[in-house]
Order: sequence, then structure tokens, then C-alpha cells
Amino acid sequence: MFERLEEIEKRYEEIESEMATPEVLANMEEYKKLAKERVELKGVIDIYRDWKKKKGEHEKTRELLKQENDEEMKALAKEETSLLEEELGRLEAMLQEKLLRKNEKQAKSVFLEIRAGTGGEEAALFARDLFSMYIRYAESMKWKTELMSSSISDLGGFREVIVVVEAKDAWSMLQYESGVHRVQRVPDTEAQGRIHTSTVTVAVLPEPEELELNINPDEIRIDVFRSSGPGGQHVNTTDSAVRITHTPTGTVVTCQDEKSQHKNKAKAMRVLRARLKEKMESEKEQEISEERRKQVGTGDRSERIRTYNFPQGRVTDHRIGLTLYKLQDVLNGNMGDIVAPLKAHFQAEALKKG
Repeated sequence: MFERLEEIEKRYEEIESEMATPEVLANMEEYKKLAKERVELKGVIDIYRDWKKKKGEHEKTRELLKQENDEEMKALAKEETSLLEEELGRLEAMLQEKLLRKNEKQAKSVFLEIRAGTGGEEAALFARDLFSMYIRYAESMKWKTELMSSSISDLGGFREVIVVVEAKDAWSMLQYESGVHRVQRVPDTEAQGRIHTSTVTVAVLPEPEELELNINPDEIRIDVFRSSGPGGQHVNTTDSAVRITHTPTGTVVTCQDEKSQHKNKAKAMRVLRARLKEKMESEKEQEISEERRKQVGTGDRSERIRTYNFPQGRVTDHRIGLTLYKLQDVLNGNMGDIVAPLKAHFQAEALKKG
């Protein structure tokens, strides 16, 4: 963390030097750009410099403590050392939070995409269970949710379901849910009582601001068709469903849950924008279209991030070796004991990488 802070301070000093040069002072656009970057860094730098000052005082006090023979002075030095250590701890926690916020994506809402993987109807039924779990968790967090799209299986599960969660802190809490979720249980359809293993993939995508991504109308194809599945007579007699294809990337989004074609198109465009933004960011990181596969894999059992074992009443997150024996409680939306350790783990990893 402190290596990263040294780099930030060096950059801050470079900006201040550049802003004082005649060339930059004569170029208002460049000056504004540097001034904006300086403001963004100042909050971290002010705390870091305060920390360095307190660190110096702490070292001097400890040195004084070693050399001092007078008991009264020793007691005062000990008290001062203790106070400075407390203050250093507080400042370090603030620095850690500032660095994490700086590195974290900001999003006013996220798309939660859940798809049945290996396991046919049983996978689709578990996709429905995970959907219910996330909705209940969102309700407990007072987050607003809206169904964007769904494809229902023959037994009432979800082949695919997409929901948008509108809350500033949703991304920071849900981003680590991306990946393959494995379920081990006896399906309702299993007559012999044998345990089956199925998978569901989850992807969590931050919704970009409209200004972040402009989609050329000439690069999309919009098809309308008759909705299928539950919904009553109206759904089956009008062309209200919408399929949008982004021709340069081949990205396809379908929405058919609303009775209005206009509403389905608006929802599909929001999902498309999020998927295209993800592709763009992946390209910047030289991962191109591998980002989605990195998040959710192929749905193969060996790629799982978490296992839900019904016979043992167990939930295990394989990334951090966390096991909880309260499966039903978690499926009821009480996810705090999973979300908090995951967030702490990945934040610590992010700080190590700087």
C-alpha cells in the first residue's frame, strides 16, 4: 500500500510542477485537466502526508523512550507512543479506504444475469432459487430491483433471467458473485433419490452512464416478434418482444417480459449498453471477449466458485475456503456472512497489487 502511495505522491508533485510551467499556464484545456487530476489525488495525499508526519513523531518518541531514565518522563513517552499508534492506525484505515475507492468501479446500478448451466431442468430450477436469493438479499439491503428479461423452463425454472439492481453500493457488494455456482441435491424429478450435480452461471455487470457509451443506430438491428411463455392472451397475440443485435460485435439481447414493445426495447438497450461497455473495458485490458468467460466460465462443474450442498446443509465458497452450515438461511437472502468475507479478501488482494 505504501509503495502505491509513494507513486501517487510523486505524481501529485509532478502535476504541481507542470501546472506552474508557462506552457501549461498558456493552455487552459491542459491546465484544467491537470487541475482535475490534482483534486482527485489531494484527498489521499493530505492523509498520507499527515500519516508520514505522525510516523516521524512516533519514531522519535520511541527513541526517546529507549534513552530516557526518568520514570515520569518514561511514562509520558509511553502514553504519547500509545496515542500516536492509535492515530497511525486510524490514518492507515482511511488511506486503505481511499485507495480502494479510487480503484473501484463506480456504478449507480448493476445487471445481475443468471443462466442455467450443466444439468438441464435441475439447473434451471436452481437458477430460480439463486434469483430468489438475490432478490431477498436486495430487499434486505433496501435496494430497488427490476426484472429486465427472463426465459422460463418447462418446470418453471429459469433458463436465463436478468435483473437490474439500482443502488450505489450494489456493485461493491455483488461483484464477487460472478462465476459458476454448483448445486448438489436430489432433484424433484429424481425417482431413485440420487444426488445430482448441476451448475448455474452468474454475471454481474455495472451499468454505464449513457454519456460513457454512444451506440451508433446504424450498427444495431432490431427485430420484433411474438412473445412466448407465461403472460396471458395479450403476450401471445402481439409482436411485443424485441431482439436487438449489435452487428459489429454480434452481441444479442432479447426482452419480452413487458406487454409494450417500447418498454421491451428500452430494457434491451440498457442491457446491451452494459454488455458493450464490458467488452470495451476488456479490450483495454487486452482480454477482449474473454472477460465474460473469465466471469462465468463455460458452466462446467470444475470451474465452480461456490457449492450449495443440500444433503449437508452446506455452502462453500472455494475462492476463500469459507464453509457455512446454514444453506437455507443463505438461500433465504441472508448473504452477509458470505459477502463481507469475500469483499474483505478481494480488497486486501487489490491493495497488494496496488
